[in-house]
Amino acid sequence: MTYIHDTISSLQHTSPAQTEFYQAVEDVLDSLAPILEDDKRYQQHAIIERLVEPERQIMFRVPWLDDRGQIQVNKGYRIEFNSALGPYKGGLRFHPSVNASIIKFLGFEQIFKNALTGLAIGGGKGGANFDPKGKSDQEIMRFCQSFMTELYRHIGPNTDVPAGDIGVGTREIGYLFGQYKRIVNRFDGVLTGKSMLWGGSEARKQATGFGCVYFAQNMLEDRDQSIKGKTCLVSGSGNVAIYTMEKLYELGAKPVACSDSNGTIYHSQGIDLDLIKDLKERRHERLKVYLETHTDAEYTPREDYPEDGHSIWRYQADLAFPCATQNELTERDAQCLLENGCSAIAEGANMPSTQAAVDLFVEAGVAYGPGKAANAGGVATSQLEMAQNAGMRHWSFAEVDQRLQEIMRHIYCTSRDTAARYGSERNLVLGANIAGFKRVADAMIEQGLV
Repeated sequence: MTYIHDTISSLQHTSPAQTEFYQAVEDVLDSLAPILEDDKRYQQHAIIERLVEPERQIMFRVPWLDDRGQIQVNKGYRIEFNSALGPYKGGLRFHPSVNASIIKFLGFEQIFKNALTGLAIGGGKGGANFDPKGKSDQEIMRFCQSFMTELYRHIGPNTDVPAGDIGVGTREIGYLFGQYKRIVNRFDGVLTGKSMLWGGSEARKQATGFGCVYFAQNMLEDRDQSIKGKTCLVSGSGNVAIYTMEKLYELGAKPVACSDSNGTIYHSQGIDLDLIKDLKERRHERLKVYLETHTDAEYTPREDYPEDGHSIWRYQADLAFPCATQNELTERDAQCLLENGCSAIAEGANMPSTQAAVDLFVEAGVAYGPGKAANAGGVATSQLEMAQNAGMRHWSFAEVDQRLQEIMRHIYCTSRDTAARYGSERNLVLGANIAGFKRVADAMIEQGLV
């Protein structure tokens, strides 16, 4: 469609060298041709042109003092992408790979992910090219305090409510919130992912992983299949991967592989989840240490990965859950999964499959849950935390988990039904993109030229 092509070409000119951002935009816009042809209002109101440009982009330096007394400087970001449905909502990522392209792709994805939840939240994202690994608690605290000293002026409980992401857990949220409270002298619900001691929500830590499995469960049940008894591959070993594996075990499935940035563990007897939690959440060790306890497991170091992908996707399994990072699952990985009989893929990470891999999954007709739908449980539960903070209430784990299951069912049904309306019931990429777009675009039209 010429209109879409021209929009992408213009974006590449005004936002040069932002590859991941272009990929995210193309993924969405390529799905929108049917609705743009069906309803001319969206072109008349220049919705696409407005959607791809953030409402606000904030970039700032973050100076901090390391334990040697040396001054270090990192770059901080907050991209407030779209507030048509509510306050900006999206995580903060602290990782050396962070740059403007990464944050913009994440923020753009967040618009549609948040819209799919049906909740009153807009889309945003932020972070810094700071690596918490190898840093002391004091260094992380000093960095977080410096980061918040700039960020505080741009956020608020009804303006922009950041959460955690890669490299930002309860510890970092605590340091960030403490500095925010010190500066503004208010106890606001301005961050989510907080400790249970001071305003956090039950099930928030588990929500993205649990939600991803609930989404997969809905996909399988619609195909008269059960998750029980399935063998599963789960990339990553951080928060999302850990709680994806936990819920898989609870539902009777067996995860047999996981990974970290250094390598992959394959354990045919089933991953020892208690050991993984100990290694990653308490001891902060590399996965290779797993072999000290389980000598029957296989470990593949990163340097031995195939040139055309990731070793984890080369094992035989029924279900795959990419839960690590963007573009980790290549076209060749997708071919291997399909050749090995994988019947469903649910993305716990943001845009973990390359476009060529996505095309293969859609063409093969397997159950494929794109990240903006399958991993929306985290941000949905963040909004539930906001609601609890606003009402000064605390819901039980069971209450939050029940709401999470309902939200993931809603996202799945909305994506499926929208796809069916536009001629492709099993193409959840099409369904999720159009459904998310329609909710945001209609709100933008009603709010005028802003």
